[in-house]
Amino acid sequence: MTDMQTSEFPGIIPGGGDLAAFLNANKSAVDAALADAGALLFRGFDVPDPLAFDAAIEGYGETGFTYEDSLSNAVRTNVTPRVFTANEAPPTTEIFLHHEMAQTPLYPAKLFFYCEIAAEKGGATPLCRSDWVLDRIRAEHRDFYDAVRTEGVRYTNVMPGSDDAGSGQGRSWRSTLSVTDREGAERRLSELGYQWEWREDDSLRATTPVLPAIRDVGEGRESFFNQLIAAFRGWADSRNDPNRSITLGNGEPITAEQMAGPIAIADELTYDLAWQAGDVALVDNFVVMHGRRPFEGKRRVLASLIA
Repeated sequence: MTDMQTSEFPGIIPGGGDLAAFLNANKSAVDAALADAGALLFRGFDVPDPLAFDAAIEGYGETGFTYEDSLSNAVRTNVTPRVFTANEAPPTTEIFLHHEMAQTPLYPAKLFFYCEIAAEKGGATPLCRSDWVLDRIRAEHRDFYDAVRTEGVRYTNVMPGSDDAGSGQGRSWRSTLSVTDREGAERRLSELGYQWEWREDDSLRATTPVLPAIRDVGEGRESFFNQLIAAFRGWADSRNDPNRSITLGNGEPITAEQMAGPIAIADELTYDLAWQAGDVALVDNFVVMHGRRPFEGKRRVLASLIA
């Protein structure tokens, strides 16, 4: 294969045989198709287990972005050094649309997903082009667009002292910050420009520096690169209140009325990727949001990040 372009979303690449060899031999064409579509689904290749998925990532040949080094809020478990479980929140919990780690100053450029076991019911991965979303926001909700573009956003999250797998926001501050004590946590937070407050139950309330809500993705395009939808809709557990999780960079609250339009637009433009065992997806994290629908039965989707 020397040329591959697609106008579909996501782009579907049917095939057979070894995916690692395919990605290695066709990387430039794969990257061109990814730039065109924003997300690619490789279906029909021989990817029987996590080791074959790991080999496919190796075949793609780009630098990894490890879970340990990330500031992800989700509880995950490594399967190989660069492959880990997707968010381990309970099956009934919906993971709402987001760009991976856009609520932090550190985030990957691309994501790989692999379906080892498809759910008996539900469990699709919603995908949404956030450049398309932003075009609509700019046209239909100009005041909101101007506010987030000018002021940026800040996120507040309360991290437990130890992992809470029952929450989509359950990763402990020790794991998130790669530290063992409060002194190390404060040093790391200070380096990153965060504000913080310790709570009596050993949890940590942390607020990011001002982060951009809109990203230039080239060729005159912008994307709605942030975590506003997921934070507003999904950052709810025993420690976190979604209504207090997000503000503009100047501290003004972002209201339910302001979020209603962008959420409706994103929902309208979302494609649900219904997994089949052996599927692999490659996602441009700067252009495409993803999530997870609730499911029944066993589901095992693994992930890997590209720097």
